Amino acid sequence: MTTNYDISARILATKATSAWSKAVKTYALELMDELEGDFTQVKLLNGAENWRAYSYGGCALIYDEDIAERVCSPSEFKRSNLGANPPNKDESWLDCQARALSQASRLAAKCARPEAVHLVASIYR
Repeated sequence: MTTNYDISARILATKATSAWSKAVKTYALELMDELEGDFTQVKLLNGAENWRAYSYGGCALIYDEDIAERVCSPSEFKRSNLGANPPNKDESWLDCQARALSQASRLAAKCARPEAVHLVASIYR
């Protein structure tokens, strides 16, 4: 049986080179740190209906500046006026975080599968 510790170790072993992939990895590790009991997607959501509700409900970062700093490269962060400007015309920073959280949950799910030991190296190439 795969433990939450094993899943976190596999997440740590994933290669993350871009600011976005590093943010997804960080969110995945935070989700695993907060998880009580066995891994399931429902438990990861911690009572929220979806990742947007999780993000807007204050279960992750709540300030635009903090979200932007996590998901952006230094130049993108500066270009966003330290998070004062939205990430794009269709999203708020909380929406952007919800998208990252969704990807983080998929990363954790991949790492939870027993065969994931061989898969995690290729997730973010």
